[in-house]
Amino acid sequence: MTAVSDMNTPRQTLNVGFRPDGLATRLRRRYFRTPANALISLLGMAALLYLAYHALDWAVLKAVWSSPDGTSAVCRDIAGACWAVIQQRWRIIIFGLFPYDEQWRSMLACVVMVVTIVLSCLPWFWKPLRLSILWCAGFIIFYVLMRGGLFGMRAVMPADWGGLTLTVFLYAAGVLIGMPMAIAMALLRRSEMPLVSRMTGALIDGVRSLPLVTILFTAALIFPFVLPDWLQGDKIWRVIIGFALFFAAYQAEIIRSGIQSIPVGQEEAAKALGLSYWQRTGRIMLPQAFRNALPPTINQLVITFKETSLIVIIGFFDILASGNAAYGTGEWSFAYFEVYIFVALVYFVFVFSLSRYGAYLERRMRFGQH
Repeated sequence: MTAVSDMNTPRQTLNVGFRPDGLATRLRRRYFRTPANALISLLGMAALLYLAYHALDWAVLKAVWSSPDGTSAVCRDIAGACWAVIQQRWRIIIFGLFPYDEQWRSMLACVVMVVTIVLSCLPWFWKPLRLSILWCAGFIIFYVLMRGGLFGMRAVMPADWGGLTLTVFLYAAGVLIGMPMAIAMALLRRSEMPLVSRMTGALIDGVRSLPLVTILFTAALIFPFVLPDWLQGDKIWRVIIGFALFFAAYQAEIIRSGIQSIPVGQEEAAKALGLSYWQRTGRIMLPQAFRNALPPTINQLVITFKETSLIVIIGFFDILASGNAAYGTGEWSFAYFEVYIFVALVYFVFVFSLSRYGAYLERRMRFGQH
């Protein structure tokens, strides 16, 4: 018993007096270690409090939130924000040119697409068959709701779609079509056949050297002059294909970088085991490539969502163009700042959600490595 007690004594002695650092200790160590650090921290906090107070005073305390008579008279002589423009014009921002009495269809279609995106992020749907069924069902329901012509719904052409619904649809369709294209381009560029590899590299470099506006303009306005009538399709689908091609060119290089980061010995070992090309690619190379290239992939998805605002150049009313129309009348022309803040908040919600999901995937895959 004495020997056991003596052996435990040092461990107990080491634990005596151990206390985790509290919040005050961490703040003092991080921001007030020296007099210079303390001065800079105090000045920074004072500046932040000053800006936060004035922003809160303008956006909340002195703001006007509604207009009982539906006019902008209540916002003429105020010192704060005029959020009444959002209360009166939010339908234009969210639905664009969609017919007023059919806007419930646009709202429901937007919800369907967002729910489809959210469900596809759940691990249970990470099976090819389940994911394919989910996205096919989501796109069919979305298109039926927006286009109409069935179940007693009035037909609405894609030229009259707009707002947040159109932005979400273009983004989802571009990524859904562009990701398989990117995988194919990345694999073709690594092909052992020089002609295939060089032609794919020329296509990728050619698309990446062009601005997205040029590709969208060509898809929307130039292709109808060079394609036969049966191959033209609707303008929105040509724009989606151009959008997907631009996304695929950049994403292909991201995937290729992920493949190149895999040690060469893994592929050689797979060949020695007798695995075929598709078994090596689908079970060994691509899963590791996506894991290695996850941060730039999330970054590319965020950039792609923000680039949907460029479709206004070719005549589509996305959420940013709809926001311009919301304050474009003489009645609310002074409230452009509030409209842009509202649109920015919508973009922030989507982009921040994408970034947080990317962080979740990184943690999940890092845990899987251990």
